Amino acid sequence: MINITVIAVGKLKERYFAEACDEYAKRLSGMCALKITEVDDAPAPEGLSEKEKDAVLEKEARRIIDKIPKGSFVIPLCVEGRECTSPELAEIIGSAMNGGVSSITFIIGGSLGLAERIKALGALRLSFSRLTFPHRLMRVILLEQIYRAFTILNGRAYHK
Repeated sequence: MINITVIAVGKLKERYFAEACDEYAKRLSGMCALKITEVDDAPAPEGLSEKEKDAVLEKEARRIIDKIPKGSFVIPLCVEGRECTSPELAEIIGSAMNGGVSSITFIIGGSLGLAERIKALGALRLSFSRLTFPHRLMRVILLEQIYRAFTILNGRAYHK
């Protein structure tokens, strides 16, 4: 069984997001070993200079790097990443598994996104859209798509 890690900057404060994540984690329990790791976000008030934004991203990057499992296939989520369909995401996960990968790590940044050095760790940069989503909602969307990918890989009907 493959290990799937989701590293997310910030904590889920909204009960409805937490309940949705719990539901997808439960659904995934027989398909993969899922671990969700939260790292503290750095304060990012409005009106930061580029230098201050970079400092926030760097603080978060240090926290993220410590949590990435060794040898993991890293997939940072970022707006400039590759967009794909659900079947294509399933193919990416399936190809990684068939290629001997035992661990995939998805990384969701905070309100400012991800530091370039985190993006550079990615075997693949993934974008769910050119739209901007709140990072807490993105966690729900990501887990749903991971679940959808596993249903596709297992030939189940959910993905339609």
